This record gives sequence, C-alpha cells and structure tokens, in this order.
Amino acid sequence: MMKNIKIIEVNSEIGAGTRGASLGVEAIKIAALDFMSNFFVHFPTETIETENKLLFEPIESPYAKRVKGVYRMYERITKSVYDTVKANWFPVVLSGDHSNAGATIAGLKMAHPEAKLGVIWIDAHADLHTPFTTPSGNLHGMPLATAIGEDNQACKNHELDENTILWWEKLKNIGGICPKVLPEDVVFISLRDFEKEEEYLIHQYGMKVFTTSEVRRKGPENVSRAVFRYLSDCDYIYVSFDVDSLDASISKGTGTPVSNGLREREAEDLISKFMQHRKICCFEITEVNPTLDRENLMAEIAFNILQRSVNVLMMN
Repeated sequence: MMKNIKIIEVNSEIGAGTRGASLGVEAIKIAALDFMSNFFVHFPTETIETENKLLFEPIESPYAKRVKGVYRMYERITKSVYDTVKANWFPVVLSGDHSNAGATIAGLKMAHPEAKLGVIWIDAHADLHTPFTTPSGNLHGMPLATAIGEDNQACKNHELDENTILWWEKLKNIGGICPKVLPEDVVFISLRDFEKEEEYLIHQYGMKVFTTSEVRRKGPENVSRAVFRYLSDCDYIYVSFDVDSLDASISKGTGTPVSNGLREREAEDLISKFMQHRKICCFEITEVNPTLDRENLMAEIAFNILQRSVNVLMMN
C-alpha cells in the first residue's frame, strides 16, 4: 500500500542550548533547491506556530528552561500528528530541536491509544534526562524521559520548585496517557555521549543499544532485522533521526556534534531499511543548525536522507 505523506514543519528551538536550529527546516529546503529537486512541491505541508520569542525573555525554570513554551509546542505538535494519522496520512516531521520529539510520540500514542508503540532513536545522545538530573536544563535532553514517564529520582541532583514540577508533570501526561512508550520498547542507534544518570536508566530497564561499530560491523540489513526482531511486540514504530548521530567530521551543522558517529551513507542505508518495514508510522529529522555550518552541508545530508527515506516509504 502506497503511503500518503504529509510534512509537518516545526521551526522550534526553545529546547536547545545553542541558537540556530529553528533555521534547520529552511536550510533543508534550500538544500533541495540547490539540488534542483522539487521534493517539497509534492506533499501537503503544515507549519506549526512556534514560541521562539521566548529566546529573548528571561528563563524561569533553570532545570527545565522555557518549559511552558515547550508545553505549548507539545500541545500543537501532538494535535497535528494526531490529526495527520487519523486522516490516514503518514507524518514526516522536520523539527528544530529534539525536545519536539516528545510531542510527536504523544500524538502517535493518542492516535493509537490501545497500541504498543516502539521507538528507534538514532542519536549520539540518550535524551533521558529529567529536570531532576539535567546538567544543562535544556529540554532537548529530555524528550524520551517525557515519553517513558520517568523522573529518575534515584539519580536526583537538583531540588525543584513547585512550578517546574507542575510543568514537567504536564509534559509527561500530555494527552492523558503516561507512559506513551515502555522503556524496553526503545532502541538506540549510534548512542555514544550520555551521562551516568541516563546510563542508570538504560541499565535499569535493559534498553537496547546498537553502537556505531556494531552498525558498521553488521551492516544495515542485519541491524534492521535485529531491531525489528527486538521490537516484534510493537504494533507501530516511530523513527527519530537526530543529525548528531552522524560523525562530528560531517555533523558540524548541529548544536552537539560527537565523534565516532555514523557515516552519511551508513545512516542513509540504515534509515532506508527501517522505512521498508510496514510497522513504521512516522519519521522525524531534527537538530540541523545551519548557523554552525559551512556550505549548508548538514542540511544537504539531511535532505538526501529525507528524500531517499520518503521514496522508500512511497514504494512500500
């Protein structure tokens, strides 16, 4: 069955620590134009209103920066993803920072409340921090914690004020379902930069990790088979691709580059394999930051991956 694809653009970067990710979606579109591609003409697109004006205002909650704005983004993105799925469209989400992924997951869960949702998280980082453990206070380090409904009190580093706790609870419980995903239904790809508090949760829940070297050794075909075998109980599977999963040598155009990452071709081949699977229900690309880049390289790589992924989706 050919999938009807809808693009959801989220130019929000209020969850990030480095400025500029709100320009990532436009940078991907410019890459498409530079490649003489009319990709973006083919699909209906919805652009989500942002709260980026908050970047110019003082921060209220140091351990959950701009959390009220992030919550408003969650409400909008959740509704958009929910409506898209309910109308039998396949959501392809292009977003500024990775905090938005928590809302994408919420929208998918609300559209399939009885279903078991799996997550493939292609990212250098685990994004499992909470306001109780965060080293930075940036919410792009917390979306998976919101999805699995985790506080990680066992590793608590901060005392939180009531207001921060209130908004964190609202984030976790958006859509009235918490957790949206079970921790054992999360698979990390190319994870390599995480703190001990996140490692505690990964070990506690036995979360599945495929390292860069494992991807390289086994190849995309075998890794994708292993991932789908591991997630075989899930009814639907969401793929989130943070461009910092790529090696720092090519991922300059992102806020948090990390060495020993995937090569462009490895990421492209692997994601294409994932997209062939009938359980895949949504694909997100995030954290392109053209202000940190030369020649718009990161956006060009992201566009290549986007275009090939969507082609695969449409053929299946």
